[in-house]
Amino acid sequence: MGVITVGNLLLSFGAAALGYGLYKLVELLLAPLFSPLRDLPGPSSPSFIFGHLKQIFDAENSVLHESWTEKYGNTLKYKTWLNQDRLYTLDTRALNHILSHSNDYEKPSLARFNLGKVLGEGILVVEGENRANPAFGPTQIRELTEIFVEKALQLRDFWDAEISKIGEPARLNILNGLSKMALDVIGLAGFNYTFDSLNTEGKSNELHKAFETMFRSLAGFSLFPLLKAYIPPLRIIPDARSQQIALAQKVMRRIGLQLVAEKKAEIMKAVSAGEKGDDMLHSRDLLTLLIKANMATDIPESQRLSDEDVLAPDLLRFLVAGHETTSNATAWCLFALTQAPTVQQRLREELLTVSTDNPTMDELSALPYLDAVVRETMRVHAPVPNTIRVAVRDDVIPLGEPYVDVRGQVHDAVRVRKGTPIFIPILALNRSKALWGEDAFEFRPERWENVPEAVQTIPGVWGNQMSFLGGPRSCIGYRFSLVEMKALIFTLVRAFEFELAVPASEIVKKATVVQRPLVKSETEKGYQMPLLLKRYQRV
Repeated sequence: MGVITVGNLLLSFGAAALGYGLYKLVELLLAPLFSPLRDLPGPSSPSFIFGHLKQIFDAENSVLHESWTEKYGNTLKYKTWLNQDRLYTLDTRALNHILSHSNDYEKPSLARFNLGKVLGEGILVVEGENRANPAFGPTQIRELTEIFVEKALQLRDFWDAEISKIGEPARLNILNGLSKMALDVIGLAGFNYTFDSLNTEGKSNELHKAFETMFRSLAGFSLFPLLKAYIPPLRIIPDARSQQIALAQKVMRRIGLQLVAEKKAEIMKAVSAGEKGDDMLHSRDLLTLLIKANMATDIPESQRLSDEDVLAPDLLRFLVAGHETTSNATAWCLFALTQAPTVQQRLREELLTVSTDNPTMDELSALPYLDAVVRETMRVHAPVPNTIRVAVRDDVIPLGEPYVDVRGQVHDAVRVRKGTPIFIPILALNRSKALWGEDAFEFRPERWENVPEAVQTIPGVWGNQMSFLGGPRSCIGYRFSLVEMKALIFTLVRAFEFELAVPASEIVKKATVVQRPLVKSETEKGYQMPLLLKRYQRV
C-alpha cells in the first residue's frame, strides 16, 4: 500500500509539473501576439527558440545592442526565448522613469531565483526598502580606509616578492592578486574576519572555501537550474550545484551567527560599562555598525531585525558583490593604463606628490587625476555591463526622444504590459556617442575636466554614469568600492610600472555577474589579466 501511495504521489507530482510547464509554454507562445511592443522597430529574430540570445552571448558586451541602436534608434525591441519581446532603450528619460519607480519595475523572477539560491533574500534580491544604508555612509567608509590601504600595501609587497622570484619584468595574472586582496578586505571591513588570502603559504579556511563556492556558482551555467527558475515544481529536486550552495550557506550561516552573537555581547558589555556613542565601537567593520544600529534604544522591538536578518539580507550579499566588482574594476583600470602610458605616468606623478604610503580617505579624495582615472574606468569598463527589470503592472514609459513604429506612427511613450522585460544598458549608455561625443569609446580621463552637458540627464547615482545604477535600488556600496579602488590604484601605481603581457586584441571580456578578462588564445587558463610588472624607480 505504501509503495502505491508513493507511486501515486510521484505520478501526481509529475502531472502537476507537466501541466504547469504546458500552461507556461502556451502562455509564452501566445504572448508576442498581444505584446504592446509588437510594433516597435528592431532586428529580425534569427531563431524561434533562442531569439537573439545566442548572438548576444557570442558578441562582446553591448556591441550588438549598440549596432541595433545605430540602425533602429534609441528605443527598440529584440527577441529572447520562444520569440518573446524585450524592450531596449537608451532614452535617459525612460530609464529614469524605470529606475525611479523601483516598485513597478523589479528584477525578473529568473534573476531573483538564481541570486536568491546563492545569496539568500536581501538587498540584491528583495525589492523594497533598503535598511543597510547607515552602514555605508561616508563616515563609516572613512573609518574603513585604513583597512583598504593596509591590504593594498600587502598586495604591493606580495607582487614585489613575486618580481624577486621571477625577475623584471614579471608576468603576473593581476586578477588573482586583486581578487585575494578584495576578499581580505571583505573579511576585515565586513565583519572583522581574517581570510588571509594573500599569505604566501596559500592557506585557506572553511569560510574562505564557502565564499569561493559562492563565486563559482555565480559564474557557472547549467540547464537544470534554468529550468528550475522557470518551472517552480522542479525546485524540490536536488542537484549538485544546489547541494554545494546549501553546504556553503550552512558554513556561512554558522560562522556568521557566531560573529553576530560575539558582537552583540561586545556591544552589551560596553553599554553595561557606561560607554556611549563611538566609544562603544571597538570594531570598524560594517557588521558591528549594523548590529549597533539595530540595538539602538529608539527602535521599537517590532522593527528590530533578527540575527539572521542582520547577517543574511544586507551584509553577505554586499560582500559577495563587492568582491567581484572591485577586483575586476581595478584589473580593467590597470589594463587601461597599459594602453595609455602618458595617462599612467601623469597619474603616477600626481600620486607621488603625497608624502605618505598610508593616505586617508580625504587625502585620496583630494587627488583630481586619480578621481578622473577611476571615473573613466567605471565609465568605459563598467564591471556590471547591464541588468534587467520587468514591469510588475501595466504602465506607460515616457520618452525624451520619440520613436517611429513599423507602421510609420510617431510615439512619445512606450506602453508596457505586466511581465514585460526591459534591458537596462549600463555600458552602452556609459559610452553613448550622443551623450559623450565621438570619442566615447576611448579611455580619456581628461574628459572629466569638462563634462558634456548632455550627460547630466543620465539617471545614475554617481558620476553622471550608470555603473552603480540609479533610483532607490542603486548600489548602496558604491562609496566602499570607489575608496577601496582608489587605495589600490594609489598604492600599486606608485610602486610599479605596468605593461600588457599580450597583444591588446587578445584581451576579451566575458560577463557572468561582472565583466571578467580572458585571453583568447589561453581560455583554458580561465579568467586572467596578464601584465608585465617592473618596480618603479624614483629619480
